Amino acid sequence: MRIHSRYLLFFFFITIFISLGLGKRIFASEHPKKFTIVTTVAPITNMVRNIGGGYVNVIGVVPDGVDSHTFEPIPSDIKTLQAADLIIANGLDLELPTLKLAEKVKKPGTRIVQLGNRTLKEEDWQYDFSFPREHGHPNPHLWLNIQLVMQYAEIIRDSLSELDSRHREYYFLNTETYLTKLTKLDQAIFACVKTIPEKNRKLVTYHDSFAYFAPRYGMTVIAAIQPSDFSEPAPQEVINVIKQIKQAGVPAIFGSDVFPSKIMKQIAREANVQFIDQLSDDELPAPPNDSFIGMMVNNMTVMTQALGGDATCTANIDASNNRF
Repeated sequence: MRIHSRYLLFFFFITIFISLGLGKRIFASEHPKKFTIVTTVAPITNMVRNIGGGYVNVIGVVPDGVDSHTFEPIPSDIKTLQAADLIIANGLDLELPTLKLAEKVKKPGTRIVQLGNRTLKEEDWQYDFSFPREHGHPNPHLWLNIQLVMQYAEIIRDSLSELDSRHREYYFLNTETYLTKLTKLDQAIFACVKTIPEKNRKLVTYHDSFAYFAPRYGMTVIAAIQPSDFSEPAPQEVINVIKQIKQAGVPAIFGSDVFPSKIMKQIAREANVQFIDQLSDDELPAPPNDSFIGMMVNNMTVMTQALGGDATCTANIDASNNRF
């Protein structure tokens, strides 16, 4: 009986040991290591988080509210880029210093996806006052046109699915939810613009962010204040802008906290128009609507009201992030 008891005890411990090992393997299979996705500007970071959900770890290297055109990566960004399984950027020359660094330090096999370059053909790139053709860098702000953002979402979905085919269905379902929200946002922006008197459907902004937005929604960009070198405009340029504003008869001009400018206040004062410094092209609002959609809702509420429209046009938009 003693021998029998010892054997039972031995087999009992062996069984526990095997079970624990098997349990660990099962647990690991249910909770695989998350892929690291490195992004750039806050709107794109937010899009990737909404589509990637719980199966990716998303790191944005351009801090929210920082001028993405002049952003230079810091030493700690090297480790972030080295850890990336996938890098997703806007492209169209927006993040050149970051992408040059990424090419040097990224892991072999890590892809860099430039959304803008895959969304628009070169002949459809926009050039303007802040982004003159002779400098060779197109206006990169495609994400203010929601129709183009829908293409961004599909490219993000396909890129994540290629990296992580095991969760392809999950990424497709998240994208479907996100595209539904974007469609409603797109429709709401059209509705907002329709409430603005036709003579007021004109934009004067500090930074030329709305080159792809305006044609989509029936508005016209009259002028942008910031020159192509991102300095303050020269006196003659200021005089010309004031003349344009007076001739166009716009009731308000727009700036943002990211691009503070005393010149804008001066221009507004001399042109006798309202100055609104609350538009954003890449800074997300505070919670609970700290999302790209929330940013666009804020933009349209501010813009519509300042230009004489009905600001309730965005009241029913779901600006929350996808829940996972």
